[in-house]
Amino acid sequence: MFEHYYAVIMAGGEGSRLWPLSRQSRPKQMIRLGLEKTLFQIAVERLTDLVPADHIYVVTVAAQAEVLQKQSPEIPEENYLIEPMPRGTASVVGLAALALKNRDPQAVMAIVTADHLIQDVKTFHRLLTDAYTLAGDGYLVTLGIRPTYPATGYGYIQRGARLDSYPFLAFDVRRFKEKPDEETARQFVESGDHDWNSGMFIWQVDRIWDEFKRLMPDLYEHLQEINQSWNTPARTETINAIWPAIKPNTIDYGIMERAERVAVIPAADLGWNDVGSWESLFEVFTPDADGNIILNTEHIGVNTTNSLVVSDEDASRLVVTLGVEDIIVVDTNDAVLICSRNYAQKVREVVNLLKKREDKRYL
Repeated sequence: MFEHYYAVIMAGGEGSRLWPLSRQSRPKQMIRLGLEKTLFQIAVERLTDLVPADHIYVVTVAAQAEVLQKQSPEIPEENYLIEPMPRGTASVVGLAALALKNRDPQAVMAIVTADHLIQDVKTFHRLLTDAYTLAGDGYLVTLGIRPTYPATGYGYIQRGARLDSYPFLAFDVRRFKEKPDEETARQFVESGDHDWNSGMFIWQVDRIWDEFKRLMPDLYEHLQEINQSWNTPARTETINAIWPAIKPNTIDYGIMERAERVAVIPAADLGWNDVGSWESLFEVFTPDADGNIILNTEHIGVNTTNSLVVSDEDASRLVVTLGVEDIIVVDTNDAVLICSRNYAQKVREVVNLLKKREDKRYL
């Protein structure tokens, strides 16, 4: 059934909200975060029961490719597609679509991420199977996560009419909506017809290729230029020459918001978490009796409650907390983060400040 099914893992992000553990040279998908395996290895593992390893492609940047290959050597080296520089998810999808178009014109591609956690893998496989059916009928399919609170850090998808001709739950997409303010997010959740945008998509390669041509003609022309050299020794040189001219854009803004025949499959019980901040780990791990999560560190806590303490894999210091609550401590060999849980979403601002100072030691 899945002869023409392929998975594409987007693995080029830097995970700046998990600084200082996540760095440009070792972003969050490469680290374990207190788990037995890295987020990338977990992402690969949950796909291999659905599609074979040689049907998994990884789009990343050169600085990360070698480490990712070592972490999951079962994926063929030629299935790693290298971006010379980040240009947004639209170009990531375009490059992967180009590779699959050359390999298998009947390909259906599932776009997934390298740095999310999914607890219910059986449900994940069922949803991807349902999405494969929809994609076969020409739909651009996305998985929508049932919101559990009025999040302002996610985009939203508004469901339209149910697609009654299918034996599983699926809806037309009425519209995609950008990350809202808190009051708007609350309205979305209360309406009952909005899902979080998971960033996971499934479609036929030819179908997305046609949408690139219609909605993103500049990117389409760049990809066509690359296509001319795809099966030649000049492929890498051509990509390197053309890539800087690509305008950064996301697949959401560039395609999904204006595309035709778009469907959403609700993923209510997936156990999905984008691990987008230190605060999100309180949803991933079970706190101890004092509400604390202690990961990969020697820790003494006295009158410490509802806090997170994390150390790097090779850090060897004892971390002591005394008389504190609702804080986050992240200890690495060259930097220590201490912040209120309320400020967890603002860690990215520290990274932006370091970039502004051009202080590459801590990036």
